[in-house]
Amino acid sequence: MAEITRRPFLNHLRAYPSVHIQHFRNGAVRHEGAGVAFWYRPATAALAEVPLDDRQQTLLFHARTSDFQDVTVQATVTYRVVDPTLAAKRIAFDIDPATGRWTSDPIETLSDLLRDLAQQPAIEKVATMTVTEALARGVGPIRAEVAGALADDPRLSERGLAVTDVRVVAVRAEADLERALQTETRERVQQEADKATFDRRALAVESERAIAENELQNQIELARREETLVNQVGQNEQQRATNEAAASRILVESGVIEQRMKDEAKAEGIRQVGEAQADVEEAKMRALQSVDRGVLLALAARDLARNVPRISNLTVTPDLVVPMLARLGESMGDAGEAEGEGDAGQGRR
Repeated sequence: MAEITRRPFLNHLRAYPSVHIQHFRNGAVRHEGAGVAFWYRPATAALAEVPLDDRQQTLLFHARTSDFQDVTVQATVTYRVVDPTLAAKRIAFDIDPATGRWTSDPIETLSDLLRDLAQQPAIEKVATMTVTEALARGVGPIRAEVAGALADDPRLSERGLAVTDVRVVAVRAEADLERALQTETRERVQQEADKATFDRRALAVESERAIAENELQNQIELARREETLVNQVGQNEQQRATNEAAASRILVESGVIEQRMKDEAKAEGIRQVGEAQADVEEAKMRALQSVDRGVLLALAARDLARNVPRISNLTVTPDLVVPMLARLGESMGDAGEAEGEGDAGQGRR
């Protein structure tokens, strides 16, 4: 809105660059343009203010589909004034010279015009579609239809207007109908969710089965290895016992052989000692054969004296000596015979 400064008999107007001002006096244009400033007399001036900026108009209207269902189309139209002089002639953009306010509501007039121009092609386009098509993919076709109709409509160009953008925000049906149409989708989504849940559970069961089978295989493998270990331990123990038994047998055999060798050595020693003693006795006997009989008697008496008890007092009478000497002689004779028999036996050996 332009700024107006009031003075006695004169007012001053200063317009912004986004509005186009026309100043008429006596039917002639005195000032015109965007962002102008001038003095004027309120009693003789006629002013018009045309906005030049882009403006958006929200449209909301009802339509019926080919299957006789009511839908609501929500759209937004962006427009601007491209010919302000022509627009000021066709639409009442007059402002009060004293206050600078519009004397009517030109924006509302433009809104009604755009609503009427956009509603008809949208309704015709919706009438060619079913409610399912309109709700699913009707935004694009409806937008294209409305944009094409507004671009070619001469009623806009005749008023110096141009549509710069058309957007269809939504196509909606009644709440009950939408819920009914959404039921199939909801059921399908629920089925897919149930299937996903089932697949997830099946996968979990399969994973658990695989884990259990893996654990069973591990237990079987551990049992097999344990059996192998037990068998190996048994074989090792058996081999150890066999080795110990063999070692013990070797030790026993060694001991037996050693003892036998010791016994044989001892026996050989005894035999050699006996043979040596026999040789000594034989040598003695041979030596005694050449000794005088009296010497032999003396030796026998000496040996006899060694073997009799100790005698403190002895009385020798002829009656005792004669029989004794007789028995000594007999003993010496028997000893000679025994020596002869020993020599004969030694010869036989």
